[in-house]
Order: sequence, then C-alpha cells, then structure tokens
Amino acid sequence: MSSKKASKSKRNLWPLKAFLLTFALAVVFSVFSEFFMREMNLPIAILILFVIILIGIIFDAIGIAVTSCDTTPFVSMASKRVRGSKQSIILLQNASQVSNFCNDIVGDICGIISGAAGVLIIARLTIGAESTQAYLMGIGMSALVAAFTVGGKAFSKKTAIVRCKDIVYIVGYVLSIFKKD
Repeated sequence: MSSKKASKSKRNLWPLKAFLLTFALAVVFSVFSEFFMREMNLPIAILILFVIILIGIIFDAIGIAVTSCDTTPFVSMASKRVRGSKQSIILLQNASQVSNFCNDIVGDICGIISGAAGVLIIARLTIGAESTQAYLMGIGMSALVAAFTVGGKAFSKKTAIVRCKDIVYIVGYVLSIFKKD
C-alpha cells in the first residue's frame, strides 16, 4: 500500500473517532452533571456551571489559535530544544483535527452540558414556585447560559487570533509535561 493511500485511509477514520470520542465524553460529562449537580448545594452547582462554560470558551480559543497560527516560530524553537515546541508543531500539523476536537467535540459538549446543568439548577430553584415564576426563571437561566457562552467565545476568538502563538505554545508546553521521555 502506498503511503498516500495509507495516509488517506488514516484520515478517513477521523470522523468515526470523533463520533466515538464525542459519545464517550458526552456520557462522562452527562453522568457528572446529572449525578453530582443534583447532590450539590446551589452555589457550588452554579460555580460548576460557569466552569463548564469556561472550559468550552478555553477550548474554543485553542481551536481558533491552532487554525490561525504559523509553524515557523515553533520550528525555530524546536531547533533550540525549547520544551513544548515539538508538541506545538504536531498540534499545528494536525490543525483540522485539533480544531474539530476543541471547537466541535469539547465546545459543543460543554454547550449541551451547561444547558442541562442550567435546567437542573432551575429545577432546584423553582421547587414550590408558581408556574409563571418558574417559566421566567427558566428563560432567564437559558439566556444567561447562552449569553456567557456566546459572549465568552466572541471575546476569546479575537484574543486567540492575535495571541495564537502564545496559546499554541502553552498547550504544547502542557502536553510536553505528559510526554514520555
């Protein structure tokens, strides 16, 4: 089999891997959300909701940074054996898959889970409330979750484009910590 065919068949497996990874992560996050959010006191549940939103925003920024960054500075850093530069190059060489993972898989899962967490919080807040009050609180929570998510991602996109080298390097450096020498 030629290397071109092997490379092509490897690339064609990404959608299946993305599907399976998304399914597994969604199950893990959903179990966490459903099980723990029901048992937590309200301030902690709200804090976790915002952490989930923040994770989605951070991963969105990483996905944007990887697609808008050039490898040249990292090649130079790798020649000087700067820790994290090789991992940064690998991220950039796989920008399409990294962006898909960060923006679509993690970002979308965080969006869905934050919506579910918001519903659980509203359910706890509205126990014993009038239906109109519960209805308005539900609308308010949905609007807040959406506004924080979209507003945070809008802010992070510009930053990710302008500071793409820094973001890619930080991610590469963090990945290098887990690399076996």
